[in-house]
Amino acid sequence: MQIQFKTDHNIAAHERLAEHVRGVVEHALDRFRDRITRVEVHVSDESAEKVGHEDKRCVMEARVEGRQPTAVRHHAPTLEQAVHGAADKLERSLEHLLERLHGHRG
Repeated sequence: MQIQFKTDHNIAAHERLAEHVRGVVEHALDRFRDRITRVEVHVSDESAEKVGHEDKRCVMEARVEGRQPTAVRHHAPTLEQAVHGAADKLERSLEHLLERLHGHRG
């Protein structure tokens, strides 16, 4: 599973942030790693220097073999919360997708 990490121009992209994001994604999606070819993670600060509530956004898109990409987004007050929220949403979304493909729940 390849993980690509991108930021907008309002967020300083440093290796520590990238490693943290990769760790969160790997932890959340580890059980699907054989089915996922790539995950793209985009973080942004929608209000830049202005103070705003839930102005950090994380969009995650997973590419599952043989399927259209699955994308989620999460807004939160901090980047960390936005990344964790998006990872949780993506995990649930992939769980539902793969359960439907296999025709069962459990």
